[in-house]
Amino acid sequence: MNALIYSSSKSLTMQEKRRSVLKKLFGSVLATAGFGVAAKAAAVSTNTSDEKQAGNVTYDQDVPLFSGHTIMGNLVFIAGKGAHFPGDIKAHTDHVLKELEKELIAAGTSMEKVLKVNVYLDDIKDYKDMNEVYKGRFGSKPPVRTTVAVAKGGVPGDSLVEIDCIAYL
Repeated sequence: MNALIYSSSKSLTMQEKRRSVLKKLFGSVLATAGFGVAAKAAAVSTNTSDEKQAGNVTYDQDVPLFSGHTIMGNLVFIAGKGAHFPGDIKAHTDHVLKELEKELIAAGTSMEKVLKVNVYLDDIKDYKDMNEVYKGRFGSKPPVRTTVAVAKGGVPGDSLVEIDCIAYL
């Protein structure tokens, strides 16, 4: 009788071990599947789409010419904005920065999320006055910036300044 109890006891132990291994295996499968779902959810929530999105498209005779902004993944690219009215560099810079902000908001981002700015001046002598209006417009952590004076022909549309940028969502 003792041998039968011992054999039965040994059998339960093997069965318990198998259950334990199966539980661990099943748990690993669930954890892996859960991780995959979480990763996919994270990708969706951060808009890492591989498809380019164009916004505020300008047309020329019913043909798309350019977009005011383009989104790819988490990056937003804003087209150059100019000021097409009579005025000095300070008035033009203020107008351009306000237009840039409107386009950023339309794309779902903000001035504080700008990473890179390109400034194109019609004349390098306007650098100091442009900076007076520009400073502080991008928050306490300003983006990197390149400023150049354009060659003959100037900035299109008689603007004294044109600015484009790259931001994140």
